[in-house]
Amino acid sequence: MSVRVWMNGAIYDAESARVSVFDRGFLYGDSIYEVMRTSGGEPVDLKAHLGRLVRSGEAIALPVPSEDTLREAIRDTLAQSPSDESYLRVIITRGSGELGLDPDLAGEPTTLVIARPLRLPPAELYERGASIRIVGVQRTPRRAFDPAVKSGNYLNNIMALAEAKRRGANEAIMCDAEGRIAEGASSNVFVVRGGGLVTPGLEIGLLAGITRERVLELARAAGVPCREGTLTPDDVRGADEVFITSSIRGVLPIGEVDGTRKPAPGPITSQIMERYATYLQQMTS
Repeated sequence: MSVRVWMNGAIYDAESARVSVFDRGFLYGDSIYEVMRTSGGEPVDLKAHLGRLVRSGEAIALPVPSEDTLREAIRDTLAQSPSDESYLRVIITRGSGELGLDPDLAGEPTTLVIARPLRLPPAELYERGASIRIVGVQRTPRRAFDPAVKSGNYLNNIMALAEAKRRGANEAIMCDAEGRIAEGASSNVFVVRGGGLVTPGLEIGLLAGITRERVLELARAAGVPCREGTLTPDDVRGADEVFITSSIRGVLPIGEVDGTRKPAPGPITSQIMERYATYLQQMTS
């Protein structure tokens, strides 16, 4: 099989990898994780992903193995993967224990690394643009649970994406309780207005996407004006260009917003896509 799973020091194939039914990640979503891809066989932005994993662990008082341990686990898993390029998921659960919500019931944390062949969206989505819907499902507010924590408790995002799919879209865009654009179900959103980029600020309550940060860095280096601020649904619908970012999809142009066509990829989006592609290629040199 082409899937490899590192779990607590041992590597398994997809059929033999098993987690206890009493694991709190399975029972309650009591877990944290990171997703990344490889380029030239090397994990993209690994240090940034592991840094965010540590911050997520600290936020929910879940111990995270050392960076060296995680790097070695990823390296060993990739070494046994037959794929040229891989999708990687690193997961840490609070472990198994007696049934109950109390975190003190958990035993030792469970750490996993999953490597499977990298599958990107169809080429036509990069050529003509994907579709998004601004959905009614709101982003979980920070006072309920900090969106900056990348946890396995993902039902909010799942329901948002389900709504978008029912309406024929590829991705959902969620707003906060005040109606401001927050983020996608599994992406960050950017709009182009007047030749510059605008993306929702972290203070609105969203995950600080690793690719989001990389795109802002690349755009500023290219002289493209960038700012983080407030966007309304009408700002997205009326934007000159729209694109989303994520660790697997990279920079994905949006050709339809709530049923209205957009030029995709537009000139600024095309420039950002080229810059990001060059960044990935540099990892192989």
